[in-house]
Amino acid sequence: MKNIVSTFSYAWRMLLARPGAALLNALLIALGVATMTVLLLVSTQMERSFERDLAGVDVVVGAKGSPLQMILAGVLHVDVPAGNIPLEAALELAKDPRVKRLIPLSLGDSYAGARIVGTTADYLSLYQAKLEAGQIWAQPMQAVVGADMAAKLPINAVFSGSHGLGGGGELHDKAKYTVVGQLMRCGCVLDRLILTSTESVWQVHEKEIALDEEDKKALQEEREITFGLVQYASPLAAVSFPRFVNSSTELQAAAPALEITRLFRMVGVGTQVLQAFAAVLLAVAATGLWMSLTQALAQRRGDLAMLRMLGASQAKVALLLLFETLLLALVGCLIGLALGHLLTSLIGYLLSQERSLVISGALWLPQELLLLAGVLCLSVLAVAWPLRQVYRLDVLKQLNVR
Repeated sequence: MKNIVSTFSYAWRMLLARPGAALLNALLIALGVATMTVLLLVSTQMERSFERDLAGVDVVVGAKGSPLQMILAGVLHVDVPAGNIPLEAALELAKDPRVKRLIPLSLGDSYAGARIVGTTADYLSLYQAKLEAGQIWAQPMQAVVGADMAAKLPINAVFSGSHGLGGGGELHDKAKYTVVGQLMRCGCVLDRLILTSTESVWQVHEKEIALDEEDKKALQEEREITFGLVQYASPLAAVSFPRFVNSSTELQAAAPALEITRLFRMVGVGTQVLQAFAAVLLAVAATGLWMSLTQALAQRRGDLAMLRMLGASQAKVALLLLFETLLLALVGCLIGLALGHLLTSLIGYLLSQERSLVISGALWLPQELLLLAGVLCLSVLAVAWPLRQVYRLDVLKQLNVR
């Protein structure tokens, strides 16, 4: 054990003896590992978030337009909807024997960047949401806030929504919401939403538009929702229901699983390019490491021969060179992993400012250990040729040359 520690210590001093080359190789390794780490963390958390938010939603019904936009706006709440659909048409679909449950969503307003969503209590049960404090809304103009908004909107807080989903729109100051409940953090889309009854959303806009009771009655007869989240009564409904909606009604149906698969296929191209770039960085780092070790070996042949003369075996000298390489690779990996998690945290912070997906740099994945092991194995391959030269070193000839 003592010999191994001393060998590591000597290998570290050998690295410090040529700081320029060591720093360059460590930096290349760190950049490659950091890129791989960011891609791994972001893609994994995106997949987990999508799976969690899409769970239980078999199909989304909305206005005709882009199916992917419907999923992003109606389920993930990271896009804007194409328009609204008549309430009467949605209620007719809810009566279809293939439909187990249709959950209405009404969008259009926001508060401090958080979307105000008019819906029913079924939306909470869809994600198995639980209350942290207070209660569920019992009448119009009562609201329940997600965990991200709990600090800004405590129980009994009164606020007004603004028109639009991006903030900065016209303030609906004639109709004020009262917070009656706060949800426990679920790690799902509900964390960044403000929920209320569908009647609340209708009431806000009817107060803004209606000039008299006759106008109000006309608006009530033409009420709309933005989306309907549908759960099938049986798996066989997936075969016929979307086709029926798209061909026989004025609405459009989009299957979340299908659209998210398309999204990942499109995003996957960019991810593969970045992965290839990271792989090139690591290959360049391995090549640079090989060249650096080969050059250093040529400069230290006399020193290595002297070690052999002092009693060091071929194996010990080779182990010294191997330890030097592994130390350099390990330092590069640790810097790369730290940098990757730091960049992921920055991405998560920027997304949180946009009330978008939740990405954390504090997450550690088992795949990171595989990445570390892969880089160490690559460094061992890089040192293979120099090690061969160490074993073939002619001590007497080297000392005579000196």
